[in-house]
Amino acid sequence: MGEQAVGVKEAEHHSPEGSALPQILVVDDDGEILALVARFLRAHGFRVHAARNGAEMNEVLRQGAIDLIILDLMLPGRSGLDLCRDLRRTSSLPVIMLTAKGEETDRIVGLEVGADDYLPKPFNPRELLARINAVLRRVRTQATAAHTAGRGFLFAGWRLDTLKRELMNPKGVVVDLSTGEYEFLLAFLEAPQRVLTREFLLDAARNRASDAFDRAIDVQVSRLRRKLDDAGELIKTIRGAGYFFSADVTRV
Repeated sequence: MGEQAVGVKEAEHHSPEGSALPQILVVDDDGEILALVARFLRAHGFRVHAARNGAEMNEVLRQGAIDLIILDLMLPGRSGLDLCRDLRRTSSLPVIMLTAKGEETDRIVGLEVGADDYLPKPFNPRELLARINAVLRRVRTQATAAHTAGRGFLFAGWRLDTLKRELMNPKGVVVDLSTGEYEFLLAFLEAPQRVLTREFLLDAARNRASDAFDRAIDVQVSRLRRKLDDAGELIKTIRGAGYFFSADVTRV
């Protein structure tokens, strides 16, 4: 499949049940990777949009709803890290970052700027598919839970609205969270004043077995603490055990 075919905007498709197919935006300047990923994901029931740089990515986002972004770290012009950082200022749209093989630093920095998962190149398309499905499944599960178990939580003057996936500080200002930050905070609020192991948090955030290193979990918690300002001190590190959320939490 040629590069031109990859970039063509597709007509609307629908699943047999009548619901719109999930829409994935792939951002990579490598035409062969774009073609491979687009062909593979379309064969597995997704609508795929392609972009080769930040300008094309933003244009696709302006045109319509996207459910998840696959974002390469190394791009011409602004890097994937810069684009992810910008996106996180206004959106919690899930992002899977593609990084260089074996570059742990790239993966850590990707998580620090708000990526929800990472996949090193070269990658198996089936692993990418599994990660996409895991992220989308978590989003759907959380939306369902928000409807059936109350809208959210109050703690230390903060409010988390699980229906809108929106965190509001004591001054009434909305604080943007990445998908990973949101899931970690939700795990803390659903089990306050209990020690949560890194394994528990990993399961809560990814809903799958993973070889993720402790540093990745620590990065997410560190970013969440910064987003909570002074309330970040409520997340206590328990050496050798995990984390402890010390606030009183009220479900509303």
